Amino acid sequence: MSARWIFYIRSAIRSLRRTPVLSAAAVLSLAIGIGANAAIFSIFNQALLRRLPVQQPEQLVTLTAPGQKQGRTSSSNAGGSEAVVSYPLFRDLERGQQAFAGIAAHREVPANIAHQGRTSNELALLVSGSYFPVLGVRPALGRLLTPDDDRTPGAHSVVVLSHAYWRSRFGESPSILNDTLVVNGIPMTVVGIAPRGFDGTTIEEMPRVFLPVTMAAAIHSDYDEFDNRRDHWLYMFARLKPGMTRDAAQASINGLFAGILQTAELPEMKGALRSDQQRAQFLSRKILLADGARGEQPNRGEMVPIFIILFSMTGIVVLIACANIANLLLARGVSRAGEFAVRLSLGARRTQLIAQLMIESLLLAIAGGTAGLLVARWMLDIVRTTLPSEAGTNFRFDVDMPLLAFGFGLSLLTALLFGILPAIHSTRIRVMTMAKSQGGVTSTGASGPLRSALVTSQIALALALLVVAGLFAKSLVNIGRIDLGMQISNLTTFTVSPALNGYSDERARVLFEQITEQLSAVRGVSSVAESTMPLLDGSNASANVSVRGFEAGPDADLDASTSFIGPRFFATLGIPLIAGREFSRADVVASQAVAIVNEAFAEKFKLARDAVIGTRMELGRNDKPKFDIEIVGFVQNAKYSQAKEDAVPLFFLPYRQRDNLRSMTYYVRSSLDTSDMSAAVSGVLARLDRNLPIEELRTMEEQVRNRAASDLLLAKIAIGFAALATLLAAIGLYGVLAYSVAQRTPEIGVRLALGADGARIRQMILRHVGLLALVGVVVGLAGAFVLGRFAASLLFRVESVDPAVMFAAVSVVIAVSLGAAMVPALRASRIDPARALRWE
Repeated sequence: MSARWIFYIRSAIRSLRRTPVLSAAAVLSLAIGIGANAAIFSIFNQALLRRLPVQQPEQLVTLTAPGQKQGRTSSSNAGGSEAVVSYPLFRDLERGQQAFAGIAAHREVPANIAHQGRTSNELALLVSGSYFPVLGVRPALGRLLTPDDDRTPGAHSVVVLSHAYWRSRFGESPSILNDTLVVNGIPMTVVGIAPRGFDGTTIEEMPRVFLPVTMAAAIHSDYDEFDNRRDHWLYMFARLKPGMTRDAAQASINGLFAGILQTAELPEMKGALRSDQQRAQFLSRKILLADGARGEQPNRGEMVPIFIILFSMTGIVVLIACANIANLLLARGVSRAGEFAVRLSLGARRTQLIAQLMIESLLLAIAGGTAGLLVARWMLDIVRTTLPSEAGTNFRFDVDMPLLAFGFGLSLLTALLFGILPAIHSTRIRVMTMAKSQGGVTSTGASGPLRSALVTSQIALALALLVVAGLFAKSLVNIGRIDLGMQISNLTTFTVSPALNGYSDERARVLFEQITEQLSAVRGVSSVAESTMPLLDGSNASANVSVRGFEAGPDADLDASTSFIGPRFFATLGIPLIAGREFSRADVVASQAVAIVNEAFAEKFKLARDAVIGTRMELGRNDKPKFDIEIVGFVQNAKYSQAKEDAVPLFFLPYRQRDNLRSMTYYVRSSLDTSDMSAAVSGVLARLDRNLPIEELRTMEEQVRNRAASDLLLAKIAIGFAALATLLAAIGLYGVLAYSVAQRTPEIGVRLALGADGARIRQMILRHVGLLALVGVVVGLAGAFVLGRFAASLLFRVESVDPAVMFAAVSVVIAVSLGAAMVPALRASRIDPARALRWE
């Protein structure tokens, strides 16, 4: 570094030390703005930008097979129904493909994992033997799964642990290698540890263990049909061969796929494809390739508007902070005009002065960026505590290298934003004017218009942010007012999955009965109910139904959501029964098949309200239905999967009439507080089977809050930054007016000496403020309209242009602006004319 630049830096440091209040205010403002943006960027990077920690991720592609599928389709967070394929189809493609260096498949499954008497419910990932080789990852310890671990169904009882699970449960002890874990009742040998930072290829899932896909039937009976081409449940990805383009690979794999459809898939469809058109549509299916470098995240597009809004809000705070600092530097530049004039008269070049001022701005920005890292960490902690615990595990809330790089880059940008205009303006000095003014100095082009423009922009930005905050706040209020159709207060829920511990169906039924009986006997418990489908947690199960009397055309939508429940389900949840009865303990396999339907079901299938009871129905779409299920109950609509969704057509069946019960969700209504109820549930399960983990033990109120966590977080961020932006804008306006009053003291003294009273002086100041606020409001409303359009998809029952919200935001801005102006206006009206006339 040259001696000149060292001199500039030292001079800048001395200059900033002489104005500690200004420097501290600038650093604090920047720290808040930069820290907020860095925190949002950290989550944005992990959710949408970060590539998988594997070898050459740009060569990875995901494979989907959209189009008509017959039979069962089971999807998850890795993708929708268009992405899954059957096990036989995957093997056909794996054997015959020529375009890829390898093709792999995977599917997550729930798992009860036991080790040395301690059992926990975790997420397991079934993977093909090609999974780790295709990704090109190396083990942290031991070995990873290979094609040799994936040859014979049920014959490869080996498991690989994720590094995070190895650290959290086993303390990174190498002794776990070759030890035994019991996964869903199956003893399995630990053969290796996955590398640090690798948590699979699905962004929203973090598997704890990796198992051979050929063990699917052994640990999970839902995936026991390895030869069934109508059971679609696997996700696929592949690695392109060197030099192979995605388009060429897609053409190659579809040539193979067309032959498989014709020779292997079509014969398995049997009577499912009833016309030549349906067969033609089935045979026209194509496999599509998409970028796989960032893993599988089907809702990536849905997250973009969220981050646009978040970055807009934090960006507005940065811009307001920069405008405030620019105003401070402009005022400081006027006070240093004499210094600059002297240096110019002694031969200094203007570019040298600008360079020194920009170095001062850069030092302020670097200090603000450094402090911003602390703010970013603080904000990440707030986000982590706001999100539900299961969502928080999908992200790392740490200050990492991408965050540091972003913070540094943003610091440089802010230095340019708030530093360049004051630097140019403050060095525009007329030396001759200085010499003629008896030591005074002026700058060419008054700073007043520029400072006023900066304040107006702050008002506009603050108003836009206030409107968006109001929209999110109103949306959150609307969510809180949703009529769930049930009473969730004093209601506790939890799930148990005995099948994952190797229970037979008969043994699981006995356990379910025992849990209900023992919980019902707990003092303070008034009612207990069971369901195979947890409510209001995003889960959904549906089936086609045929209803007697409903004329269904060939393309009619016969789908309805469903759940298997126990007796007193509706009484326990507080869902009113309109007609008929609830299920009883007598509704078992050997008795008449029965069902209970809701109002939306009756409306969809054109059932008269007084004729619902006794109507017959049947599962599936059949040409000659038997209508073997009798509707015995009719209930009011209640929310099912999502609180924000409308009530869906829904039918309930008694769980005692169902085979293969793998898990059960319980609802317990009691007068006990949360801790006592949790202890009671834990005590009952410990007595019955201490190795059976309790899943998702929480109150229903907590469950509803968790589902609204993202809405709550957005509202908190919007309201917090709107308040901060408004405060910064008020401070900026106050600073401009205070400076203006000080500069205009002689003028105000003359006005007072000529007879103007204090009220007229106050009116003059407030009129100036009103003009600034008016311009800011007009520009701010236009900005709010644009931001509101982006936020529309995130709002619940709120229009992006809401007159009430806009009126409230404008009222706040005007009130704050007048409040900020009042002190300078009062000070101006109390100026002593005699002292003012001696100002210079």
